Amino acid sequence: MQLRRKILAIVCMLSLLAVYAPGMAAQQATPAASEPSTPAPAAGQAAAATPADPAKLTLKEGTDVNLKLAQALSSKTATTGDSVELVLDQDLIVDNALVAKKGARAVATVSNAKKAGMAGKGGELNLRLEYLKAGDTRVKLRGTQAKNGDNKTGATVGLVLAFGVLGFMKHGKQAEVKEGTPVKAYVDESVQVASLGAAPQPAPAASNPAPEASNTAPAPK
Repeated sequence: MQLRRKILAIVCMLSLLAVYAPGMAAQQATPAASEPSTPAPAAGQAAAATPADPAKLTLKEGTDVNLKLAQALSSKTATTGDSVELVLDQDLIVDNALVAKKGARAVATVSNAKKAGMAGKGGELNLRLEYLKAGDTRVKLRGTQAKNGDNKTGATVGLVLAFGVLGFMKHGKQAEVKEGTPVKAYVDESVQVASLGAAPQPAPAASNPAPEASNTAPAPK
């Protein structure tokens, strides 16, 4: 009798397993819900654009550069090797684009300085142009339009070139140059420079106003 009960109990357990086992297996096989993924950017949404590099232009060798002295000079106080400050006296334009603004810094070096001496010997003062700052670029300069042989550092510029024969070598006197004195320079070698934008347009010339009509009637004859 007891054996029959045990057998019956085992049969019942097996029946229950047969009923509930498929559901349990299916529940275990169901994957866990995945975390929400980051939404993809909407179609047509452009990435932030990086700023474009400014256009590069070629400043050609031999190009005129109009400078002026930013300081006064005298052969009495100047010493060979002294640095001399100049500024650009006119916007520098390449292909209708501005590459250096008026007032841009330029540098020269005193290449020769002699004080006025005895027996009427005048003072002497000469400069060697170094470079002009065009944006972040140093543009090498020279003092003559044509290169002097294989000279790569720029020809010496003296008062003779800028102000006439007596400008830099004064008989019996010190050679003195005022601040603001113009100095003509030239690009020593072709170089790539960044455009600072379109060249400024010259201001239109003011037209003379038309004369006002006279209200005075002509005198009777």
